Amino acid sequence: MKLAPLEDGSVLEYGEAARAWVGALAARLTRHGGAALILDYGPARSGPGDSLQALRGGRPASPLADPGSADLTAHVDFQALAETARQAGAAPWGPLPQGELLHRLGLRPRTERLAAANPARAAALHDAAHRLAAPQRMGALFKALAITQPTSQPPPAFED
Repeated sequence: MKLAPLEDGSVLEYGEAARAWVGALAARLTRHGGAALILDYGPARSGPGDSLQALRGGRPASPLADPGSADLTAHVDFQALAETARQAGAAPWGPLPQGELLHRLGLRPRTERLAAANPARAAALHDAAHRLAAPQRMGALFKALAITQPTSQPPPAFED
């Protein structure tokens, strides 16, 4: 994977375990068929930056403060995972923003049908759909990457 030249002091994360896991998964899909769908948060394109984060009680916290008391997480490098899958012989599709994926799969009409069938929960269903798909909520931050055997057609919602 080629990146633009980095400035001195830049941080570049390299997810060796994630790449190894996707490489093994892609090799298996290439040999035996099937598909995988990976959903998480992170950028669609690789780039410099420190994505290590900590959450304590649902709020951001210092990753180094009070070890063991917070959940640690880091952004997924979707471009690197797609390239790893391709190098292993599989076909990567995406990544797509989660909101786009859900809309292509029919989130709006499905939510409307559920809301019509259960009017007492309609507001909660609409709020949940909005939280999952709106770009200012989870819809742009979260991405979806599909990986299939190399001869597969694009999975639903990944046709473009």
